Amino acid sequence: MWKVAILDDYQGVALKSADWSPVYTNAEITVFRDHLDNEDALVERLHPFDAVCVMRERTPLTARILRRLPNLKFIGSNAPYNASIDLDAARKLGVVVSGTGGRGNGAPELTWALILAAARHIPAEHVSIQSGGWQVGVGADLEGSTLGLLGLGKIGARVATVGRAFGMKVIAWSQNLTEETADAAGVRLVDKTTLLRESDWLSVHLVLSDRTKGIIGASELAQMKASAWLINTSRGPL
Repeated sequence: MWKVAILDDYQGVALKSADWSPVYTNAEITVFRDHLDNEDALVERLHPFDAVCVMRERTPLTARILRRLPNLKFIGSNAPYNASIDLDAARKLGVVVSGTGGRGNGAPELTWALILAAARHIPAEHVSIQSGGWQVGVGADLEGSTLGLLGLGKIGARVATVGRAFGMKVIAWSQNLTEETADAAGVRLVDKTTLLRESDWLSVHLVLSDRTKGIIGASELAQMKASAWLINTSRGPL
């Protein structure tokens, strides 16, 4: 019988999010709700397991770690793309790596939850009510404001659709974005400088890579309006 480890399940949701009954018939499943940063401690924990299921990119599985796990045969990731797994090392070691498909709705929904919370001061209003106060601001209308999208893939396009429904002006830029793609999404293609200067809400939707890492830094922030908001539901190092 295989031994399967589920890592970094902070919220205790892994076993509720899928039908694990076929796995239980052939495997013993152990769920770890904590996180280990120490490599030696992580290797010691994972050494007995035949399979490891990772939550997003919370625990990197580097070549050095994989070489220290002789029993490992399979890695499962709850995403189609996981930059924290050394795929070349896994292939050389004969470890199969598989990722689940993604519906792509989570990031757009979270993006709009953050924008609406910021526009209407929901966290501050909540704190005021909880402390016995009342309304502390009037919020800001989204209609007529400019939504800038740094990246217009599937997620960015979904965010654009909602922005247009709110009556916002939607602009976008990325290194590979074409006029044709922007037109299809109902978005105006601009250059990077214009994106930074005109956006009231700048939402980041890029894949993290050597080319995109650090794409928003001090220089870019300095070009934005003092009143603008930056929303990043992609990756922190961007």
